[in-house]
Amino acid sequence: MPTLHPYPSPFTPHPSPSMLSRVADSIYWINRYVERAENVSRFVEVNLHLLLDTPVGTMQQWEPLVVTTGDQDIFKERYGEPTAENVLKFLTFDAEYPSSIRSCVKSARENARSVREIISSEMWEQLNEFYLMVEAAAQSNEIAELYAFYPEVKIASHLFAGVMEATMSHNEGWHFGRLGRFLERADKTARILDVKYFILLPTVVAVGSPLDNLQWIALLRSASAYEMYRKCQRTINPSGVVDFLVLHPEFPRSIRCCILQAEQSLNKITGSPVGSWRLSSERSLGKLRSQLEYITLEEIFQTGLHEFLDGLQDDLNHVGSAITENFFGLAVSA
Repeated sequence: MPTLHPYPSPFTPHPSPSMLSRVADSIYWINRYVERAENVSRFVEVNLHLLLDTPVGTMQQWEPLVVTTGDQDIFKERYGEPTAENVLKFLTFDAEYPSSIRSCVKSARENARSVREIISSEMWEQLNEFYLMVEAAAQSNEIAELYAFYPEVKIASHLFAGVMEATMSHNEGWHFGRLGRFLERADKTARILDVKYFILLPTVVAVGSPLDNLQWIALLRSASAYEMYRKCQRTINPSGVVDFLVLHPEFPRSIRCCILQAEQSLNKITGSPVGSWRLSSERSLGKLRSQLEYITLEEIFQTGLHEFLDGLQDDLNHVGSAITENFFGLAVSA
């Protein structure tokens, strides 16, 4: 599985940056960090709920949550066995792991501090409250308290997005933030789906079983998609879930919808007419959007869902690297 797109330190100086690129860089990464914190909370929460729904005696798997980050080697070196306690600590509160919820929120806050004169005071206040909430939770070692913590992370992320929408001018900086949010969301939807389809199901025999259905329902809930899915589909089945989370053009957490929204903001930033491109980031994102518009569900399953999602994550990493190189003056290897 491709590793998560690496984040530069918020204090890494860029080669000869202009004020505009510095501000755009910070706002872009603020939104990626906040969105990542929310999505990590989503795929950890889904496993916690499966613990409640899975029959007693059924093996619980925590390693897939580490595999989905692409950082399983780092985890094994530092923690060893993928127990519930170790995985939850690694993904939630590990201050040295840059993609933990705690690290993401801290980095978002530090980026926001560097552009406080640009963002609204309400955005800064919401991020600061988010940071203080996570730091307070990090002092507790009770797993039972995490059942309430992960929904709080999602709400805090939603509040930040709403505050940004309502209080920041919808200029280039706002579009950079929106671009970062939707690229991050597309990547995490792919990873959440990949964990369920490729790893979580214990055996082929369980396909179509009550356990299988519970896992698909949990996956939909982890993407806040269950109610909207049921308005489109009467039954829970793998094909329907994949179609909804990958190809639906209007559900805001589907991969296709995220790519469409990201491309709209990139076009606003560059001024390029829709369907044209001047920069490598525009070309890469346009190719990905076109692929998702024309591919069929049958073609996805013929390729293999895991292989398709792996390729999609690679494409998203390349888009992120191209955006960084085109606009921020610092190439990032995917």
